[in-house]
This record gives sequence, C-alpha cells and structure tokens, in this order.
Amino acid sequence: MSVLSMPATRNQSDPEIDQLDRLSEDISAQFAVVEPEDVNLAIAEMLRLIANATGIDRCRLIEFDETGAPGRVHVAAGSSATTVLDPRATVPEAWFARRLFRGQRVVVSRPDELPQDAGAAREKARRTRGFSLLGLTAPASGAAVCALAAETSTTTKRWTPELIDVLQRITTASIVALRRRREAPPRTDVAAMTRLNARLEADNRYLKEEIKTHHDFEEIVGESDTLKFGLSRLAQVAPMNSTVLLLGPTGTGKELFARAIHERSRRHARPLVRVNCAALPPTLVESELFGHEKGAFTGAVGMRQGRFEMADGGTIFLDEIGDLTPDVQVKFLRVLQEGEFERVGSSRTRKVDVRVIAATHHDLEAAVANGQFRADLYYRLSVYPIRLPSLAERTEDIPQLAWFFVNRHQRDLGRRITEIPQRVISALQAHNWPGNVRELENVIVRAMIASEGDVLELDAPLTFTKRAAAASAGPPEHLDAVQRAHIESVLERCDWRINGAGNAADSLGLHPNTLRFRMKKLGLVRPGR
Repeated sequence: MSVLSMPATRNQSDPEIDQLDRLSEDISAQFAVVEPEDVNLAIAEMLRLIANATGIDRCRLIEFDETGAPGRVHVAAGSSATTVLDPRATVPEAWFARRLFRGQRVVVSRPDELPQDAGAAREKARRTRGFSLLGLTAPASGAAVCALAAETSTTTKRWTPELIDVLQRITTASIVALRRRREAPPRTDVAAMTRLNARLEADNRYLKEEIKTHHDFEEIVGESDTLKFGLSRLAQVAPMNSTVLLLGPTGTGKELFARAIHERSRRHARPLVRVNCAALPPTLVESELFGHEKGAFTGAVGMRQGRFEMADGGTIFLDEIGDLTPDVQVKFLRVLQEGEFERVGSSRTRKVDVRVIAATHHDLEAAVANGQFRADLYYRLSVYPIRLPSLAERTEDIPQLAWFFVNRHQRDLGRRITEIPQRVISALQAHNWPGNVRELENVIVRAMIASEGDVLELDAPLTFTKRAAAASAGPPEHLDAVQRAHIESVLERCDWRINGAGNAADSLGLHPNTLRFRMKKLGLVRPGR
C-alpha cells in the first residue's frame, strides 16, 4: 500500500481561539485610544463579546484598590453588560477575591475542583447543571490590580491552555484602558497631556508585543504554480501602501492572504482590523465602519469608534466588499480618496491613514456593468488585484493540505493518524471541490472522526468528481470560468500574440493592456513560461 509520509505536527488553535485572537487585536487598538469617559462602556462591550464568543454565562472585570478590596466591577451576562460601582452584589466569595489579588490563577473546570474554603460556590455548583470558574489577574506596577472572572452555571467548561492564554492577554490589555481613565489629565493641562500620551504610547508598544497574534504564514500551504504566482504578487505588493483586491471563490484563503500582506508591510506594528461586509445588517454597516456618537440613534448609549478609526495607521481588511450597499459605497469611496469620514450623528470630519485590503468572490466587473457596484469605487479598489486559485486548479497541493489539516485537528479529536493511503489521496484529487480548501478541511475532519485506527479513511465516497462534472450538461456557471476558457482558446488560436498582426486582443475586441490585466486576473500564463 502506497502512503504519504507524515510531516512534523504543528499545534493550531481552534475557531474559538481564532475568534478571540481577532478580538484581542480590536481590544488592543480600541483601548489605546478610547476616551477616558468611555472606558467603562468599552470594557463592558469587551466582556459581552468574550461571553458571546466562549459561551460563558457571566464574565466580569474586577478592579482592586491597593488594600485588596474589590472596587468597580464590570459585568456581562447574556446580552447585557454594565458597570457596578458597589461591588457587594457582583464580587464572588472572599476566597476567590483573595487569590486574585495575590496574583494567583484560579482554574476550575468541574465542581469537584473547587477548594475546601469555597463553601458558597460548592453549594451553587450542586444546584446547577454544571459549574466552571476561571480567574486571571493582571497586576499594574504602582497602581490597582484588575482581574478577569469567567463563570458557567449551565454546563462545565474546559479551560484549555490556549483559551487561558488568549484571555490572559485580553486581561492585560485592559490595563491601558484603566490607566486612561485613572490618569486622564484636565483638558487644559497640555504638559500633563503630553506626558500621558508618551506613557500610553510606551504602554501600547509593550502590550502589542504581549498581545500580538502570531500568524503562521505556513498556513498558506502548497507548491503549485498557480499558488506560487499569487504568492509572488503578494510579495511584490506587501511592502507598499497600495490598495489590494483579493479575488477568488469562497474558501480559497483570502483572509490568510490579507494577514500575510499586513504582516509583511510597514504597518505590521499597527492593527489589522477585519470587517465581514456580508455579515453586517444594512442598517449597521455605516455605524460599524465609521462609528457613531452618543444618541445618534436608538440604542446608541455611548460613543463608539468605527473600524476605520481602529485601523488608523494600520490595515483594514474588508471581506466580501461586493455586498456593500450603494449608499455605503459612496462614503467608502470618500475614505479611499481623501481619508476622511464622519461618525454617524456627527458633523466633524475625521482623517485616518489606513491601508485597504478588499476581498470578494463576486465578479465586480459584471456588477459594475449591471449597475450594482460603483465603477469609480471598483477602479479605486483594483489597483493591484490578486486572484486566488480554486482548489480544483491546484490539485497537486491536496496531499500537503490533507496532512496540514490532520496535524491541525488530531490533538483536539484525540486521533493519531500516521497514514493517508494513496487511494484516499486519489479520491481527494478527483473531487471537484466546489467549497475549495474549506470544504477539504471539513472532509478531512469527518474522515478523522470516522477513522478508528491510525490510517485515514474517508467517511463517505466523494460523489461529485471532476469527471462527473465534465460529463454533466450545460456550460460552467461561474463567469470567471467562462471568461478563462474563451480567452485561453483565442490566445491559443493566435499563438499567444497580444500585439502585432492577428493578435488575440483584436480578436477579443480589447485593448492589449486590458487583455494583459484579464490574463493576470484569471491566472492565464503561456505554457512553458
């Protein structure tokens, strides 16, 4: 039996950790610039997002004074979040508070792990369906101590080292916000303001080293020519400040490319802020991108920075840019052209310095032709387009990708896969992969769950193969596939001549430069080059 050798195992975080990592970036950027009067709202919102991301029933940030007494407590439970000045109703038992103030970490995944002096907590655990408790501290030199307390009462929660690590980093980031509120000088004291800004800048640099998410560029896995072509374009544009447009089907790894561009740019010390335009309700897109003032609309209980402000000096990644509504496209165009915008409910113009990386699976040229996307915005975005190949275009990368996903998931799934039979690889390479790399990962995970030994076996046959797709009736539905096939046939007929007599550009009715752009976008390269 022919098998592939297994490469070295790499530890990879799960989706919950990835989401919290992105949240830590946003928190670090926002806490560094939040106004002192908005610190409590920002912390309450942070706790609410943590609770939603992890399924925690109650999440608290406790501020201690120098004597160890709990002071202000920020609480998030369910969809509500608030700040309590009287801590008596929200701070847990004395044993928990004492340990946190001493800088001790409290990790309780099951009720039987509670210490003997946790009397009330033990009683509460007996009354609930499950109980877990986590306490993490972040001491600040010469100042108060804050601690993050996370609790579940409906189910037990396993506090993995990865989860504890990212929550610890978020807890540490809270120091910057607390210092901004505590040490904010009077607005008229310019000298004190200058000193504070210098101190906060130093704090921010330090915390960025602690909080910064380390993304492994090796997650862009593969050695195929089509992928190498995209990576070569990535390497060319990354050090520049040019806007980049990532094109390709869903599931091809556009966010990985965006992170690789940011980390290799001169802006890598500043945050990369991600916005999924398709996931935002139309009524909230403008507020999410540009922020809003207190009272700008019902529910705007405080000022909120938009994603562009959070990304000032760094990079903003706008995923699924083709789903922006026409009215937001107009305001977005202004930010690209002038670097200016207004928060919702404000007439004050703000300026930002942001690099834009946009991504979409839509054909924006067709959307422009249909009037669904502004032509001037499209030309602003497509300064440097990079097309990401579909998995069907780089099947030679499938063996390497398969091992990558095995190594990523086998620890969490409790598996130790040491063999992938050649027949499994052949079946994977024969599949059409309409869902691309994301679909391949799901297939590998299902196979690992179904495999009882150390040999990977597919959970079910892959029925939609390339051969079946080729035999099916009707032309390809994706416009890029139609364009690629037509342009390639004309180029072959014209011996790949773009200029001169009998050239392909004339046959297609295109300017030669336009044809070269289309060829780059579609990944068309003359054979042998």
